[in-house]
Amino acid sequence: MKLHELHDNEGATKSKKRKARGPGSGKGKMAGRGIKGQKSRSGVAINGYEGGQMPLYQRLPKRGFNMRNPNKYAVVNFLVLQKFIDAGKIDAKKPITEDVMLECGLVRRKQQGVRLLAKGELTSKIDITVTGASKGAVEAVEKAGGKVTVA
Repeated sequence: MKLHELHDNEGATKSKKRKARGPGSGKGKMAGRGIKGQKSRSGVAINGYEGGQMPLYQRLPKRGFNMRNPNKYAVVNFLVLQKFIDAGKIDAKKPITEDVMLECGLVRRKQQGVRLLAKGELTSKIDITVTGASKGAVEAVEKAGGKVTVA
C-alpha cells in the first residue's frame, strides 16, 4: 500500500450542497431563500422571532425569583484558612476577624462581609468572627475546640 492509494470507504464522505450554482444544482437562482422579504437578504438574524406569533420563550411559564441586589460575600474555606495558619500568615492564638483576613491577603475584598464554609479540614483551634458561617463550618470549628462568632 502506498500513500497515493489511500482513500475513504465508499459513501464515507459526502460533498456539501453548493447553493446558487445554477438550476441543475437543485438550489439555484434564489438558493432556497424564497422570493423577496427580510430573510432573503444578507445580514439578517431574527433570533427568537416567530413571524408575529408569541415566541416560545415568552409562552413558557416563569419560575423562581431573582433578587435585584443580592448580598455578595467573600468566601473563606477551611482548606485555605488552614494553609494560611500553617504558613504563619495568620496567628491562630489571636482572634481572627475580617480585617485580619484582609490584611494577610486571605480575602481580596470584604464586599458585604466574609462567609465561612466547611470545605477542607480544620485542625487548629481558632476564635473567628465573620458575617456568616455554614452549620457545618460552625460544628467543625467547635469540634476543633474553637469558637465562631457570627456578627
